[in-house]
Amino acid sequence: MPKRSPRREARRRAFQVLYGFEFIPPHEAPTDAQGVAKALSMSPKQEPDDPDEGYALALAYGAWQQRAELDAIISGHSKNWKLARVAKVELAILRLGLYEILHESSVPRAVAINEAVELAKAYGDDNSPGFVNGVLDAVAKTQPAKAKTPQTDK
Repeated sequence: MPKRSPRREARRRAFQVLYGFEFIPPHEAPTDAQGVAKALSMSPKQEPDDPDEGYALALAYGAWQQRAELDAIISGHSKNWKLARVAKVELAILRLGLYEILHESSVPRAVAINEAVELAKAYGDDNSPGFVNGVLDAVAKTQPAKAKTPQTDK
């Protein structure tokens, strides 16, 4: 099996944690980085020596903490879809991708969108990649340009 990029692996693990949180009663969901880190530690690693464990935690914790903001943006850009109708898999992927677009300056928007679409292909249904791409692309077009930073993602 070809080796995955560390950032792709981090995104996959962050997605799994965010998706898992959808099935926890709100009063039992983690509210701090330690709780998210504990959930992340239970997520299976495909690369045992994951050099981007910190990135997986930053994504999962950031997207989880910002979910109200992210959900409002998703609602505003998912035409004819109420947030309650969006599948849990797609919602977790959209939160993750949107968090990267808005809050991770080292990740180009095109990379964040592409990685979210790849997650949708792997975990969603046949319509998921197009839906995820459409929502994230619409959001990206409304955001001011990111400051140029050295590209650290592949």
